[in-house]
Amino acid sequence: MDSKLFSLEIRHIDAKTGARYGVLHTPHGDCEVPMFMPVGTNATVKCLSPEELKEAGSGVVLANTYHLHLRPGEEIVKQAGGVQKFMNYPGPMLTDSGGFQVFSLQKTRKISEQGVEFRNIYNGDKEFFTPEKVIAIEEAIGADIIMSFDECIPYPVDYEYARKSTERTIRWAKRGLAAHHRPDQALFGIVQGSSFRDLREKCAKELAALDFPGYSIGGTSIGEPKDVCFQMIEDAIRYLPPEKPRYLMGVGSLDYLLGGVERGVDMMDCVLPTRIARHGALMTSAGRINIRNAKYKDDFSPLDSECDCYTCRHYTKAYLHHLAMTGEEFGKRLNSLHNIRFLIRVMEGARKAIQEDRFLEYEQMILARYGDPRGF
Repeated sequence: MDSKLFSLEIRHIDAKTGARYGVLHTPHGDCEVPMFMPVGTNATVKCLSPEELKEAGSGVVLANTYHLHLRPGEEIVKQAGGVQKFMNYPGPMLTDSGGFQVFSLQKTRKISEQGVEFRNIYNGDKEFFTPEKVIAIEEAIGADIIMSFDECIPYPVDYEYARKSTERTIRWAKRGLAAHHRPDQALFGIVQGSSFRDLREKCAKELAALDFPGYSIGGTSIGEPKDVCFQMIEDAIRYLPPEKPRYLMGVGSLDYLLGGVERGVDMMDCVLPTRIARHGALMTSAGRINIRNAKYKDDFSPLDSECDCYTCRHYTKAYLHHLAMTGEEFGKRLNSLHNIRFLIRVMEGARKAIQEDRFLEYEQMILARYGDPRGF
């Protein structure tokens, strides 16, 4: 990776925590961190246009290697000029490797030292992913940041399984690194190890020695208790190089987002805000609400008077309630836009608080104000 194209500039570290404020430099522009990254699995964030994402303040947007390989195929994306041109998103992008599908599709996949055999979810054909093949797919897709192939270890799991899986993930990371050739893409190593401290330490140290441009913390937020998740983060971060970006995979609720930031995480992603939005669940300054509730039928106030998103500036709760009850797609779009902007605003506040050495107070205020964080 060309360090002139990709680097993390740390500008301030909160005096009381490990929270970091900085700027991530990428070939497709700069982004402030810590940040929440919307998920666009199929090269689209569900219900939203790229223009709406940029207006909402999005930086890095995710796409998924496994799904884009199946449809439309990485060669189509490559012919379009890469994923940014394919979906018309002008900012930086990131592709997952398919490692989460090793977890989520465990009933129909087979793992070997060479790679993972999947069943195509659309036609049942066999698909075999190796670390080298994943890198080739990601290079064709062309995102700024790409992930090593790994196994997202299930939780709970016995120590011996976790040990063998973690050691294999390290070997796969080395194979993927050797196969990676594009200097305009940053390949991240992924720290696994389940809830076992020695395995997290081993994985983090060995990946750090390989000098990846950035590091992900994987295998979290898959059903383990929150304190276990936070311990996983701490057990990885303490061994990662401080000058490199740290990406916590798959978290989207306020407690996990802010808990990650407190511990020194720079980047986080989740499908949560758009998934719950499509079912009428909205994040607001008064807590989570279900816009389908009958009490909003004649409520002509904005969804959230403190929010500056397009939805809150132009529409009322009564109208959003009406769209939800009639099943209109426009309602899902307005809800999704609001939830994405809500989380981006929370992270904007976090960045400001870090620079003013008051992140811990900000985190406590947010979690207290919005009530039970599990509501998000």
